Amino acid sequence: MRAIARFAALGLVLILSACAATDPLEEDLPNMGDFRLSYNIVVADHIQQVPPSRNATAEEWIEVLTSEIDRRFGAYEGDRLYHIAIHVDAYALAPPGVPVVLSPKSILVISANVWDDELQAKLHEEPEQMYVFEGAAPETFLLGSGIVRSREEQMQILARNAARRVQLWMLENPDWFSIDEEAAAADAAALAATVEALEQPPELPPEAAQ
Repeated sequence: MRAIARFAALGLVLILSACAATDPLEEDLPNMGDFRLSYNIVVADHIQQVPPSRNATAEEWIEVLTSEIDRRFGAYEGDRLYHIAIHVDAYALAPPGVPVVLSPKSILVISANVWDDELQAKLHEEPEQMYVFEGAAPETFLLGSGIVRSREEQMQILARNAARRVQLWMLENPDWFSIDEEAAAADAAALAATVEALEQPPELPPEAAQ
């Protein structure tokens, strides 16, 4: 009976985590004021692989990140042009590993910059470095990302999460885009909750861990 209870509790956790992990293509994108994407630049000239990791080329990271930045920011039609520049610093793509406890995790480290086209100037002094996590989903919880997901799937998820992180950072600086501060704060809080839900693994209830 105890084993049945453990699996029932685990099943509930997986169902709830599936509901929480919304499809990024169906998200309601926040207001971005006068923002309109001009250049979308991704560079990976000094990328570092952090073992243990599957292999990925700089060109592959450039392609997937460029695509996800375009997907997230390309629909905005504000009155002012901005450039987003991303440098890929490091990555680890989880290889097949020991299920659950010892399964390695995927991570992407990027540095982001935003430029105002009219001013021909960067809107901040230093690049914003971000640590982006793949997170767990029902299909990866028991076996691990390296077993269930392909290398390409891991990269796309990390790239989508990176685009969210970039937008969250931008919303935290609403004066760059003439966004109402209260509205930007509310949108940033909602997006931060989405980022946390998608990048953090679900927690087992005590009865499922026994």
